[in-house]
Amino acid sequence: MSKQFWGVIIIVVLVFAGIFFLTGNKKAGAPSSSSSDTLTQHVEGKGKSGVKLVEYGDYECPFCGAAYPVIKQVVADLNDQITFQFRNFPLTQIHQNAFAGARAAEAAGLQGKFWQMHDTLYENQDPSGKTGWVASSDPLNTYFVGFARQAGLNVDKFKSDYQSGKVNDLINADRDEGTKLNIQGTPTFFLDGKQVTLPYSQGVSAVEKIINAEIAKKTQT
Repeated sequence: MSKQFWGVIIIVVLVFAGIFFLTGNKKAGAPSSSSSDTLTQHVEGKGKSGVKLVEYGDYECPFCGAAYPVIKQVVADLNDQITFQFRNFPLTQIHQNAFAGARAAEAAGLQGKFWQMHDTLYENQDPSGKTGWVASSDPLNTYFVGFARQAGLNVDKFKSDYQSGKVNDLINADRDEGTKLNIQGTPTFFLDGKQVTLPYSQGVSAVEKIINAEIAKKTQT
């Protein structure tokens, strides 16, 4: 066979080898996606009545920020009777640091401090979105590391977990579940599996009235 023939064969082999190498590297370096079906399980309350309140929230959302102190007080008041669960639904299309906030909470959760970080994020949220961590170009180093220290976390582990695929998968699993439930905005609440509108703008008593009615209904049956 001619040298020209073997030259063509070698070129073809090299081309296919290059394609295989690039494809393999692309897959190896691809960011984590929502391949996990594991939803977050952040629950508080004793739940003696069996009534469960679930919130799908966004840490940057000003409406979630307004609802936060009301829901926190409701959960404290009804702690014996209900369980409260928070799940992530970051509205990344309109909130630049929504996913970052969820990362901070979930990273803290891996050290058993989810609720501390959850509360800190809302308590330090600027509803206008113009200052604080919600407006930061680097919320991790500018704010979240400080929040982690305040919560007594191992900061190096927190920073590593914050960037991890495990944390991303948890958030994406929550968001995917919310999408299946046809959630359109935040906060969205489910009371015993049924989507409800809680009048948090009217205060604690207005919200507790709705939940107490569900407790009465469930305990009677």
